[in-house]
Amino acid sequence: MGYKAVIFDMDGTVLNTIEDITDSVNVILRRYDLPVRTVDEVRHFVGNGARVLMNRAIPQGEEHPEFERILKEYEAYYQEHCNIKTGPYHHIPELLKELSVRGYKLAIVSNKPMGAVEELNKIYFGEYVPVAIGVTKELRRKPYPDECLLAMEKLGVEKEDCIYVGDSDVDFKTAQNTGIGCISCLWGFRTKEELIQAKVTPNFFVNDPLEVLDLV
Repeated sequence: MGYKAVIFDMDGTVLNTIEDITDSVNVILRRYDLPVRTVDEVRHFVGNGARVLMNRAIPQGEEHPEFERILKEYEAYYQEHCNIKTGPYHHIPELLKELSVRGYKLAIVSNKPMGAVEELNKIYFGEYVPVAIGVTKELRRKPYPDECLLAMEKLGVEKEDCIYVGDSDVDFKTAQNTGIGCISCLWGFRTKEELIQAKVTPNFFVNDPLEVLDLV
């Protein structure tokens, strides 16, 4: 298709992080005698960053009198426990290696805190992915285009050179808001039916990471 760069989401796209996220959420909920959440519940809560995740996980949401404290404790705990059960999805390392060999520029953008994104990328994909961007005070989180635009700037590419790979409606909207193409993957946190219900209409749906090689 003539692309020069591929930008990936992290959670549900290159890394299966859901169990570590769920475990971290539940550790903090138990501290405050709040009901714990299942993996499937948390799977539907993620995608918009830690604040939205905890707003959805706590029964009172942001109305809970200690919400800010709970949020900070979750972020700190997850930062220290983000790589207990986490690992790459099947064929993701092979995909990134082959894209790198073929000369594509690669980046990861995520609504996770910057520290966790950089740490996990370094552990799993640092050999192939030089740019990994997470949430900071200066960048609006996805679906705003800020993180993708910064990734493109660091990679030295233009919009027409890029395509975005993600697993959620947030990722699709991010690609739209950035003005780049989108590949929606079906091995992550959302089913195809859920994506269609959310009015996600990407350039392509893919069932296996290696399918991306034929689309870029």
